[in-house]
Amino acid sequence: MEDSIPDIFQRVRTGIRTGLLTSFKILAFVFPLYIVVSLLKNSPLISALGEWLSPLMALFGLPGEAAVALIVGMVLNIYAAVAILANFSLTPWQVTQCGLMLGIAHELLLEGGVMRSAGMRGVTFILFRIAMAVLCGLGFAAIHRIWG
Repeated sequence: MEDSIPDIFQRVRTGIRTGLLTSFKILAFVFPLYIVVSLLKNSPLISALGEWLSPLMALFGLPGEAAVALIVGMVLNIYAAVAILANFSLTPWQVTQCGLMLGIAHELLLEGGVMRSAGMRGVTFILFRIAMAVLCGLGFAAIHRIWG
């Protein structure tokens, strides 16, 4: 059965309203984090953490500071990682590398809890996703070194 024209307009209006509300919720989370990271970017804390993690991140072809975004994205969510990554001067390849790894392993605590409530072993699920993100990250870095 076909929808009437007024019904379609109502659905479009509802979709736009819902989309805008969701966008504002995400912005309310991302914008303050972006400001905090912008302020901390040149602080000794971020640079010390970046230097400390630099050898590990070099395996993935990333600067040490990218570890902050990866950790936050894996623990909290991708939006937080995007807010952090936007503060650093990364190449398009490096942004893609971070996106690949975070696409595999993001929001691990929340999703691990959901999986656990569904009867799956949460810790096993989290460790598997981290291992897959690391393996894919190393593979992507190797491809970049060969053809980059």
